[in-house]
Amino acid sequence: MDSLQMRARSIRSVQWMAVTATLMAMNVALSSFGVPVPGGHLYLNDIVICTAGILLDPLGAFLVGGVGAFLGDFFFYPTPMFVSLCTHGLQAIVISLVSHRMWKEKRVFASALAVAIGAVIMVAGYSLGRAFIYSTPAYAILKLPFQILQAVTGAVFAMIICFRFRLLRIFERSFLPGGGN
Repeated sequence: MDSLQMRARSIRSVQWMAVTATLMAMNVALSSFGVPVPGGHLYLNDIVICTAGILLDPLGAFLVGGVGAFLGDFFFYPTPMFVSLCTHGLQAIVISLVSHRMWKEKRVFASALAVAIGAVIMVAGYSLGRAFIYSTPAYAILKLPFQILQAVTGAVFAMIICFRFRLLRIFERSFLPGGGN
């Protein structure tokens, strides 16, 4: 590997870290407060988690989704922090894998399937986690509509941001080797 290739690889590594850290910080910030809705709160960090899954590799997606949600809970509401680590981490990894490895020529469809699967993982993970943490399935069922709303909101807005607003195209052109070609 010549010096120019090593320099390009080093620059891509720094760019990857910067994008991952920025998205992780956004996840921490958005998990620190919820939008009040009748009967509870709606957290918008799923938008960042789904977006990271579409944009990043599985490791970067896990760091943004799992570790970012863990830190947001750790700083502001520590009870479900391990549920967030596992649930959002798995959600982000699955979104990344499905989005990047299925139907490469039809990225929109692959990403739509990916965020749909991710939404199911998030709803199921938090429902089971809440039932375990609070020792009552009734509480988990009570919060189920908010989990579904959060998952759908995250999935829909991530798709809009990545495809309608062309963030995926910008990301690939700016940060992938060969300019996304």
